[in-house]
Amino acid sequence: MSQQLTTQPKTKRPDARPHSQWRLMRVQSGHTGWVRSLAVDVSNQWFASGSADRTIKIWDLPSGTLKLTLTGHIGSVRGLAVSPRHPYLFSVSDDKMIKCWDLEQNKVVRHYHGHLSGVYAVALHPTLDLLVTAGRDATARVWDLRTRQAIHVLGGHKQTVSAVLTNECKPQIVTAGMDATIRLWDVVAGKTMAVLTHHKRSVRTLAGHPTEYTFVSGATDHLKKWKLPEGTFLNDFDGHDTVINTVSVNHDNVLVSGGDNGSLRFWDWGSGECFQKLDSIPQPGSLDCEAAIYASTFDRTGLRLLTGEGDKSIKVWKEVEVEPDE
Repeated sequence: MSQQLTTQPKTKRPDARPHSQWRLMRVQSGHTGWVRSLAVDVSNQWFASGSADRTIKIWDLPSGTLKLTLTGHIGSVRGLAVSPRHPYLFSVSDDKMIKCWDLEQNKVVRHYHGHLSGVYAVALHPTLDLLVTAGRDATARVWDLRTRQAIHVLGGHKQTVSAVLTNECKPQIVTAGMDATIRLWDVVAGKTMAVLTHHKRSVRTLAGHPTEYTFVSGATDHLKKWKLPEGTFLNDFDGHDTVINTVSVNHDNVLVSGGDNGSLRFWDWGSGECFQKLDSIPQPGSLDCEAAIYASTFDRTGLRLLTGEGDKSIKVWKEVEVEPDE
């Protein structure tokens, strides 16, 4: 008599809710290098872009007009963070520097020294005056904004730390590394609370949901969704088969992922279904290898998406209501 194999029933995901389609609204040019980082101000009136041309540009969000160019870094500007409580912009770069710009004076007012190599990621804590940076020296560092002192050096990754995420709940810091791991940290003790090893390839990007204690991680093999604070794996987002450089999620439960080949995928956060596929068109004169999407962020309303790309442009995408067929 043959033995019958039984399998555990899969957890049923919620049905995908309808979403509007997204279309390209505007292309902004001005940088002379790959656009590696983006950050939108809390007022939703302007945003900042950082580039391989070593500059930071401040743009008017409604019109796309260039307002200001900040110079001072001597390497590619890899990460930007705008403070919601102070008139400060933080930038990190391949030149190992972490700079705090006073946007009322348009100059650098603080430096944070400590990283031994290029700095790839930066995040501000939502409730505490803490700055978190991470980079090629395989560490993340937690800084006191005012004293410029390093509170913790978070070591444990074996390779470059490519992304960092902060959260109000514990663990309050999440890091992702080229060693294919994600680490959850206790910000008070400065110690690892959990190591997530589900990815098999380098984890390049993280994004937290704006209202839930959940986040998504992007790598070459998959997009994966997790629950905080314990780091429980929830589900995969399957189908974006390229190196994923950037992910963003808005209040309307739209997740977007940007790939190394210029592809954009739009996903329903709850069900994990892909509801739209787009390919960004490189600007005339660009090389084929400059099609990559390196950075993305939604504006504060979640109705516009900004992407920073290898063709040196910033593209603005907008939600478009699709009329039903008659």
